[in-house]
Amino acid sequence: MEEQEQKVLNLIKDEDYAPMKAKEIAMIMHVPKSEYNELLRILGKLEMELKIQKNRKNQYRPVDTVYYDGIYRKNQKGFGFVKIEDQEDEIYIAKENSKNALNGDRVLVEIIEEKNKLKKAEGKVVKILKHEKDTIVGRFENNKSFGFVVPDDKNFGTDIFISKKNFGKARNNHKVLVKIIKYPEKGKKAEGKILEVLGNVNEAGVDMLSLIKEHNLPSTFPEPVVEEAKKCGNKIDERDIIGRRDLRDDIIFTIDGEDAKDLDDAVKVTKLENGNYKLDVHIADVSHYVKPNSLLDQEALLRGTSIYMLGRVIPMLPRELSNGICSLNAGEDRFTLSCSMEINPKGEVISSDVYKAVINVTERMTYTNVQKILDYTNINQQEVKNNSNKDEVIDGIKTNNVDEEIINRYKPYISEFKLMEELAHILKNKRLEQGYLNLDIPESKIELDIDGRVTNIKKYETTFANEIIEQFMLTANETIAEKFFWLDAPFIYRVHEKPDYEKVQELNKFLFNFGLKIKANKDNIYPKEFAKILEEVQGKDEEKVVSNLVLRTLKVARYEAENQGHFGIASKYYCHFTSPIRRYPDLFIHRVISKYLEENYDVGEKFVEEYKKQAEERAKQSSERENIATKVERESEDIKKAEYMESRIGEEYEGIISSVTSFGIFVELENTVEGLIRFDDLGDEYFIYDEERKRLIGEHTKTTYKIGDKIKIMVKDASKLLRTVDFEKV
Repeated sequence: MEEQEQKVLNLIKDEDYAPMKAKEIAMIMHVPKSEYNELLRILGKLEMELKIQKNRKNQYRPVDTVYYDGIYRKNQKGFGFVKIEDQEDEIYIAKENSKNALNGDRVLVEIIEEKNKLKKAEGKVVKILKHEKDTIVGRFENNKSFGFVVPDDKNFGTDIFISKKNFGKARNNHKVLVKIIKYPEKGKKAEGKILEVLGNVNEAGVDMLSLIKEHNLPSTFPEPVVEEAKKCGNKIDERDIIGRRDLRDDIIFTIDGEDAKDLDDAVKVTKLENGNYKLDVHIADVSHYVKPNSLLDQEALLRGTSIYMLGRVIPMLPRELSNGICSLNAGEDRFTLSCSMEINPKGEVISSDVYKAVINVTERMTYTNVQKILDYTNINQQEVKNNSNKDEVIDGIKTNNVDEEIINRYKPYISEFKLMEELAHILKNKRLEQGYLNLDIPESKIELDIDGRVTNIKKYETTFANEIIEQFMLTANETIAEKFFWLDAPFIYRVHEKPDYEKVQELNKFLFNFGLKIKANKDNIYPKEFAKILEEVQGKDEEKVVSNLVLRTLKVARYEAENQGHFGIASKYYCHFTSPIRRYPDLFIHRVISKYLEENYDVGEKFVEEYKKQAEERAKQSSERENIATKVERESEDIKKAEYMESRIGEEYEGIISSVTSFGIFVELENTVEGLIRFDDLGDEYFIYDEERKRLIGEHTKTTYKIGDKIKIMVKDASKLLRTVDFEKV
């Protein structure tokens, strides 16, 4: 709440306060005549939010009832929940108490039944403060004299009535963007007007375009922003090298996926004479080109993050920067913000140095090719993990994974990659000892044809080459976060709080089925206890399921201006420093670091105060944009998975039960597609839901279904429009 609003509210809530008119409040608070209209605005806002009210004499007084301001999330069945900021528990809202609120609306809620051990608090919506959406994407259905749009968001809460005069150019089965001109009330549907026709529901590319419009994503850059990006050029300015370390003769690599175009990190590892390792992490110096409050900066803040939809990227920065002058392309001189760390054989960072540099990447490597090189040397990775002879190199060739062309091309650098592997093992082992949560949750690799239609879905295979970069980036992020925490610098941290004890108890109900339990109490919840469970199931059939269960128990990581540690990686200090091309928090802290370097760490109070305030605002904005990006990326996968399974109805697969609910069981296939088996499709028997142990039990045969069980299924139905896949038991 703004400071002035709080002052007004404090006055009216004071026990010595007597109801007053606006002019009397202005006199008591010594409000100048020029600011009187602002006072009226504040009073109006507080009244609208039911924090104060007016009596018949137009005097303001406190509200007797306590109302809560939150976001309403509607379920397809009509009921919903309201999430109050800074509160973990949601408030349940029955259908009859929703006041026609729609999914995502900001509402005021009154509690009608307090929370107890068995259920959440129950409330009723007393006022809709702000509708989240005034446009909706959906499928148009033409009934000749009128039409209606079925929203893609199945939780939205209402179809939208369209009068004939508002059809525009829409035809039956078109995906459309609708402007809401009347919100639902007293049993009537919402009314709308077609703004844009996106194409037929089955037309290639319309599915992803619909997602972009549904979430109001900025799919193109304004021309002035692009022009500003072009002015940065495609070559570094030699005059800007002054004050930077010239490392253009160093052997430095980028290691990324084959399809990556924005290369913002490069690495080098050296073995020192004292037996320690020197890890250099070079990050693209995006802040050199994207200046505070520039058009580029404003657009980057608005976007917050790059969004990776299937077959399409919505970048945070124009490609002139993201794929050009900011990308650490091999053979090109590039500016970096770099962190060099000396690491002992225990994996401890014993010293670090942060500086600006100019580099020229030696080779643009891929995870696949690095792994081929590591396999070629035929080091037994399990022996390395167990701290056996790390220096042993067998000269034989691993026949099942040899690519002689790759080996010959990169032969001069084999020792470089082996040293990286060696250090990455040390760093990972240290993390595992601290309680780092090594979650085995495979990502989906969804392959598309040139029209954007799915041709195949499988697990995205990762190798230890991926792990090398993961460990190096984690180490750099921790080192930077700790260094600037102790400087009390204005900063944005990546925060991941410990899970709620109640959630851990809930997880233990599931783990009971595997004979596992996390030891915890309200005061002591440690990542190491979770790590023990993950280690216990490593390599077993249930590993993926247990990893998913643990993930659901953990809180969602977010950005904060205050350091609170990171539970998932068992780290006291953590930030995002390594991806400024695609994440705004990284760009923000690069600016802070650059300022400290330029001022030789003697930074003025004015800068600190200004940037601490900015850090709070930017952290909140970035977390919100990240949540939207995550949702869009997940929904794009759901659409494509359903599309893929539409052509496989009737086919049989073996899967693993990933979740058990009161209405059926979810089964995940080896290709990462998940579908629902409803009770009716489990056979002729009636099943009882054992909520305590989260399992289904057959009434007569006592057949039991629980998480982690293997089950053979047949694809019963799939709908790209509904984003659902249904199975039945074979």
